[in-house]
Formats: sequence, C-alpha cells, structure tokens
Amino acid sequence: MPRPRRRRHIRGNPNSDHFKPAGVPLQRLETITLTMEEFEALRLIDHQRLSQETAGEHMGISQATLSRTLATARKKLADAITTGKAIRIQQ
Repeated sequence: MPRPRRRRHIRGNPNSDHFKPAGVPLQRLETITLTMEEFEALRLIDHQRLSQETAGEHMGISQATLSRTLATARKKLADAITTGKAIRIQQ
C-alpha cells in the first residue's frame, strides 16, 4: 500500500489558465496540462528564485519531491513551446 500523499501548500494563482501560440484557435491545438503543484514549483523556483529547499518548505514537501515536480513541469513546458501546443493550468 502506497504512502498517503502529503497536502501541498499552493499560494500563487495564475492570472490566466491557458497560454497558446498566437494566431491558432485553441480548438485546433493539442493541450499540455500543468497541475497547480507544478505551477507553484515553477513560480517559486524560476520566478521568485528560491532554492529548492526553501521552495519545498513553502509547499510543505521535501526537496526531492519538489525536484521531481519541477522536472515534470519543465519537460511539459519545453514540449509545449517547441511543438506549438497550448498550455492549460489545472485549477
């Protein structure tokens, strides 16, 4: 039986829940979905420039868990940007 998942503390909210390439209707684009946990990890590490240890403390998770979440989020963003997909932030 897996260990119960710890509750994540999410403080930042996105100003928009979708981002897409200009000039292409959203209905014609494939969409990548970022979870709020992934959004918060990106916000704390890449936007606010916190260390992974500090960001993990803010979110109430370990540095290792934050690192895995951040890697997943960055992979999704890179895929969306390089292949022209829309990005949806799951609320």
